[in-house]
Amino acid sequence: MNRFAPGVFAPRPQAASLPKMLAAQSRLEFILLLRNGEQLLLTMFIPITLLIGLCLLPLDTSLGSDQAARATTFVPAIMTVAVMSTAFTGQAIAVGFDRRYGALKRLGATPIPRWGIIAGKSIAVTAVVILQSLIVGLIGVVFGWRPEPVGLALGAIVIAIGTAAFAALGLLLGGTLKAEVVLALANLIWFVLLGIGSLVVLSSSIPDWVHWAARCSPSGALTEALGRAAAGSFDVFGVVVLLLWAAVGGLFAVRWFKFQ
Repeated sequence: MNRFAPGVFAPRPQAASLPKMLAAQSRLEFILLLRNGEQLLLTMFIPITLLIGLCLLPLDTSLGSDQAARATTFVPAIMTVAVMSTAFTGQAIAVGFDRRYGALKRLGATPIPRWGIIAGKSIAVTAVVILQSLIVGLIGVVFGWRPEPVGLALGAIVIAIGTAAFAALGLLLGGTLKAEVVLALANLIWFVLLGIGSLVVLSSSIPDWVHWAARCSPSGALTEALGRAAAGSFDVFGVVVLLLWAAVGGLFAVRWFKFQ
């Protein structure tokens, strides 16, 4: 029986509510993402520079003879680069070094549950992807990109699924290997996925089997699905591929993820 009435002693330290903990963790992860120079290079500078450079390319190619045509071709591909940079490469490197420095281990000793730590990282990644999508989309509009109205809604769905797929793969990589290996491997895989995704853009110049093989990769599936969404159609095959990558990556991440 408590002999003291409630409120006699102040302050009364206790764990915050779960929504407050999740909000605080998400805000912290979001700030860390935006403060990191390497992360900004991957998430903002490289996609924006690529889009502007490709749209201003003073050449008449099969990818578009003017800025508007090239923007229509390249905006979906650059969206893929942005999602891939944030959800996969940036996520994997951040998690890998958080494990190395013991940050995740110390977070595990706080009242926030383990799934809350992962959820906080995922929410922060989603917020950055939304910011990227708005910036890339606005730049595309300036250059003459005009997606179908329904395509914007379809594109948002595809981006959400693609973000989940790449985030699961990033957590799998960052949560299982040493930080130095993650740093090298995440950047290498980023370049490989970038090359594979570009094959979808160059579909008219490559054999059909290469095009379909590229579409089975997460970057190729997301690029194709976003391109079709902008035109007002839904790419069922691409979305199924992304969902499969998300399921496989999430399953193995849950099974093998290490907090230290």
